[in-house]
Amino acid sequence: MRGDDRQTGWMFSYVSPDERVPVDHPLRVIRRLTDAIFGRLSPEFDRLYSSMCRPSIPPEQLLRALLLQGLYTVRSERLLMEQLQYNLLFRWFVGLSMDDAVWDATTFTKNRDRLLEGAIATAFFHEVLVEAEAARLLSDDHFTVDGTLLEAWASQKSFRRRGTSADPPDDSGNPTVDFRGEARTNETHQSTTDPDARLYTKSKRSEAKLAYLGHLVTENRHGLIVDALVTAATGTAEREAALTMLGDLPPGRRRTVGGDKNFDTRAFIRDTRQLGFTPHIAQFPDTVHRHSAIDRRTTRHAGYEVSQRKRKLVEQAFGWMKTIGLLRKLRHRGGRLVNWVFTFAAATYNLVRLRRLVPQPV
Repeated sequence: MRGDDRQTGWMFSYVSPDERVPVDHPLRVIRRLTDAIFGRLSPEFDRLYSSMCRPSIPPEQLLRALLLQGLYTVRSERLLMEQLQYNLLFRWFVGLSMDDAVWDATTFTKNRDRLLEGAIATAFFHEVLVEAEAARLLSDDHFTVDGTLLEAWASQKSFRRRGTSADPPDDSGNPTVDFRGEARTNETHQSTTDPDARLYTKSKRSEAKLAYLGHLVTENRHGLIVDALVTAATGTAEREAALTMLGDLPPGRRRTVGGDKNFDTRAFIRDTRQLGFTPHIAQFPDTVHRHSAIDRRTTRHAGYEVSQRKRKLVEQAFGWMKTIGLLRKLRHRGGRLVNWVFTFAAATYNLVRLRRLVPQPV
């Protein structure tokens, strides 16, 4: 017989949100991992909050909401709050019951900035690595370094000469700016929207953009990110950041580091060897003005070919962080905040990988 379409409001529900989420849902594994991590980070959270005044958003719920934003590519905090209003799966993952009020987007953003002050993204990233280390998923000897361009949340019109006052705009929404014939460099000009962003071109044939550079070190066993860093966009930033991150890794024996042709310079090869790494860098093609710093002493070993194959894993991390993790075009301004967001996105990527790699209880 035909069902009744009359709708009545229910006062009570006897089914909990946890029972509505499928047992094999991917978020269950990530929730289990993050619960263990937040338990270890609880002392860090305590140092960020006063013991008096009104309770704020619990940091655990705040970080779970930020994880959802990256996992489901929610492009703004306002849309994230909208999803939390009616998405039962999101409410369950964050830890909100059906009757709990959802926060205002501005309140959510201000509480996120408090975590920025406490460097929680870095602590969270390292705790995710602890989970990977406990499952014996990390390689201690073989790594890959690489960098990528992160387009800043600033337009070319904001790139103005330092120390000069801007002319009154003819249109408050989209002012007309004519910079034809004007030589613009990072030494003489600066963005008024994001002063930390720098004008940078990826190659001779590509356009110059206001950008940062994001850098990663991945291990070669499963492609997990072991370090992440954002720097100003300069021609030598990739090599400088790589040396900084490699120097922070724990010492080991017979360590190798792979990289693309941009790292094939005599200075970088020398410095990596001084740090105790064998550089498995892709060879730059010999030209009249430049020769590769890598010779047969390195390329003749079978491990060199393995490192070149494994080097692609770092590109998978960058691809996920840009397409899913909302980093193709930055939505935050300032080097410190961009570094926080980049590090948190790296931790989120590792969680996605751990969901499949870590053995789960039956």
